[in-house]
Formats: sequence, structure tokens, C-alpha cells
Amino acid sequence: MWIKIESVILTLTVVDIFGGYVWSEIPRLRGVSISRASLYPTSGDTFVCLDGLKTIKYSQINDDFCDCADSSDEPGTAACPDGKFHCTNAGHKPKTIPSSRVNDGICDCCDASDEYNSSAKCINNCSELGKEDRLREKQKAELAKMGSQMRAEMVRKGKALKEEHKARLAELERSRAEAESLKEEREKIKQDAEELENAALQVYRDVAEAEKREREAEEAAKNRQEAEETFKKYDSNQDGVIEIAELQTRIVFDRNRDGQVSVEEAKFFLEEYDKIDLETFVTLAWPRIKPFLMLDSGLFKPPATEEEDHGEEEQFGQEGEVPAGEEEEFTEEGEEDEEETGEGEVEPIDDGVDEDVEESTPQAPEYDPETQKLIEMANEARNQFSVADRELREIDSELQNLKDAMEKDYGLEDEFAPLNGECFNYEDREYVYKLCLFDRASQQPRSGGAETRLGTWDRWTGKPNPYSTMLYANGASCWNGPQRSATVHVECGLDTRITGVSEPNRCEYVYLLETPAACSLPTTGKDPSDRADAHDEL
Repeated sequence: MWIKIESVILTLTVVDIFGGYVWSEIPRLRGVSISRASLYPTSGDTFVCLDGLKTIKYSQINDDFCDCADSSDEPGTAACPDGKFHCTNAGHKPKTIPSSRVNDGICDCCDASDEYNSSAKCINNCSELGKEDRLREKQKAELAKMGSQMRAEMVRKGKALKEEHKARLAELERSRAEAESLKEEREKIKQDAEELENAALQVYRDVAEAEKREREAEEAAKNRQEAEETFKKYDSNQDGVIEIAELQTRIVFDRNRDGQVSVEEAKFFLEEYDKIDLETFVTLAWPRIKPFLMLDSGLFKPPATEEEDHGEEEQFGQEGEVPAGEEEEFTEEGEEDEEETGEGEVEPIDDGVDEDVEESTPQAPEYDPETQKLIEMANEARNQFSVADRELREIDSELQNLKDAMEKDYGLEDEFAPLNGECFNYEDREYVYKLCLFDRASQQPRSGGAETRLGTWDRWTGKPNPYSTMLYANGASCWNGPQRSATVHVECGLDTRITGVSEPNRCEYVYLLETPAACSLPTTGKDPSDRADAHDEL
């Protein structure tokens, strides 16, 4: 309740004492709070601006003209641009508004004190708002009371988990020492068994290597014999060299099938020489000529793509087909060549292909019983070592995961520890949002599709209470943008659930999470509604 006496407001304050009421009057200027009332005398001849720089007449206070540089002479009007107007709002919460809102036709104070000289039809509804606010505060206090009881249980579980982790860690460290010792023991057994195995197998390797060298020597001799026979066949004048002209008489070297062997085609097979002797032919020309002869006779076909096969068919026609207009000439020359030199006989080449095929699929040698037993013992030792190595790696992995879990901050009393790894979903019209506490945040289209990582657990970032906000950082990169991240605001609730998800900025997501772990009573440790000194602000 307030009474206007010129620019002075007499505030009637009600104090509840032992069930009764005592009324006291505190005279104040309009727009001045109780805490600053002593700075404004309610009567007098002069007033000193609160910054102490100017003295004005008392009648100039709240005269709708700004006289003081600090706006202190107009607490109840809109005259000063930087002024502040205090709403008493008896029955509800006090409020301070910019003085520019005074008498602007809009009701800002629930007690209507800011519109004392305007056309606005404001009503004093502070009592109703106060009742609603007190009801909300009571409900909030009840929620905090129930939630704090649940939080206490979570604290108990969190501490129990911590002790379990410590015990498991000690157990794993002992197991690791045993597993590492077992691995070293089996590794020694494996090494000894492999030494015996290698010694026994070396005999077979030596035999195989000798056979391989012998086979290679035979193949080299055979290849040289083929090369020398071919050299003699192409050395028409038997002068010990093969010249371009001598190759031009061999239609088989007609690479482009135009019916004649050009100088360029002949030089291609002579490694760009005009003539070569036997040794040069064997070392340089024969490695190029032999595959070509095999390819030409159909005994060998190099791997080719589908496009190359199609191109070859277009250039040369089907297999065995001779280009039009050259069939007669080619046939005559080919027959004459076969008659004179036996060009069509390619038995040695055919044998060589068969040997290559056989060599590409070698048969496993048969070992004597003693060697076979050593091989089996070495295989068993390798298997046992692999088992020991795998067991040690599994222990190391569990140890690392356990250490990572124990290093996380689960709150002042480990109240968030029972939620470690627990996952919760929230669906909107487009996405299913997932939050696995202390692990990761993600989203997935409701229609299906790949899951997008929004961030992985980073740290607590709340202020002033650090355990009011979580940060999940280093998510998947946005297209042409930053890496995604998610902020989780944690509030008190009777169960743990996500109540909302939004994306206020591009690739930055905000989760709202309720959980009993965030519930706590006031610092007095009592329910505010049960406090003996609790009272409604009037």
C-alpha cells in the first residue's frame, strides 16, 4: 500500500510477529528503494546530488527536469536518460526499471507505480502474482526436497561404484602381471619350437632351392637354345647377324597387319638396332620376340581390359580372321615360311607355358614323421602364444577403459557416476537426438540414415555452478563450417530425461537434461517452506 504526499511515498510495511501484524511507515520519495531511502530526505530546503557535485533546491526533486549529472534528482520521473525507477511491488518481488519507462503508457510494475501520470489503466496485481510465485517456489522447493533424496541415493551408488572400480583396478593389475608373465613364458616356448621347426624345414628348403636353381638353369638353357635356333632361322644369309631386311621377310612381324613389315616394325624387334649379333639377340631382342610369337600363335594372351579387347577385335577381326584384301598374300607367305623354316612348330614354347602353370601352383612337400611332429609342436606353441597375447591385450583394454572412467569428474560427491554411459533419446519432427552421458551426443534422421556425431564428452563448463552445464566437443565437421558441438544444461528433475534439443547457432546444439543428480536443498540443509524465519515479501 502506498500514499502519495506530493513526491513522497509513505510505504506501509507489514511484519508478521508471532501470528500478529505490526504496521510501520517508512517515508520514501517515489522511485526510491528502501535501501536507498536514507539518501533522500523527505523534507528540507536543499538536496545534494548523490555524486556530490551539485546542490539544488529540494523542490527540484522529481520535478520532471534533470538537474543532477548522475540523474539522482529524478528517481520517480522519466526526465533523466540514465535514471532508474524502483517498483516496490508490495506482495511480490521488487523491481528496478529504466526511468524511460515511467509514464510511457505501459504497465511495467505490478503495483502500477510507474504509470501514476499516464492514460494507462494499470491495476495492482502484485498479490496475485506473489501468490503464484510463492506457489512455484513451494513446488520448486518440494521438487528439490524429493530430488535431493534421490540424489543422496545416487551419491551412495556413485561412491560404491568408485570403490568397485578401485577394487577392479587392483584385480586387473594383478591379472595383468600374471598374463604378462604367461605371455613371456609362452613366447619362449614358441621361439624354441620355431628354432627346431626351422632347422628341420631348412633341409627341405635347401632341396627345394637346389631344385629351383636346377629348373631355372634348365629353363635358361632351353630358352637360349630356342633363341639360338630362332636366330639361325631368321639369319637367312648365315652371316652371324640379323638385319632389318631379314626381319622384313617374316610376315609374322607385321604388327599392324597391313600386309608388310615396315622398317619401324623390324627395328622394334631389334631394339632399334639396324642389325644385331647372336649375343645381343639373346639378351635384348629375344625377350621381346618370344612373347610376341606366343601371342601371335595364340599360346599366350596378356591380361587386357574390356575396352582393349573390343579395340583389338575391331582392328584385327575375330581370332584367326585375316584382313580383307590380304588373305591370299598372307596365306601364301605363311605357308612358304612354314615350309622353309618350320615356323609353325612351337612345341618348346608350349612346354614352357605348362611349366609356368605348374610352378605357379606348387604342391606342399611331404615331410617325414619327425619333421611333421616338430611342425605340429610349433603350431601349437604359436596358438598358445596367440591366446596369451590376446588375453593380455583384453586386460590392457579393460584397464584403460577403467582408468578413463575413473578420471572423469562425476560431481562434488560422485552423484553423476551412476549415469556414466547411460543413453537417452529425444525426438522432434525431423531427428532423433541421442545423449550418452560422459560419452557422446548424436543425431539421426527419423526417416533413417547415418548417425551424425554432435560431439564427444569434454568437460563441465557451468558458471557459477560448474556442474550445471556439460560440453560435448569435436563432433563431425559441418559442410563448409565448424565442427559440431553440443552443450547440455542440467537441471533438477525426479527422473533423468532429455526435455528439449535446439540448434541456436549453426552446428551448435543445446540439450536440456533433467536428473535427480542436479537436485540439492538450500545451503541451510532445510526445506525453505519449513524455515521458521521464512516470510512473504510484501
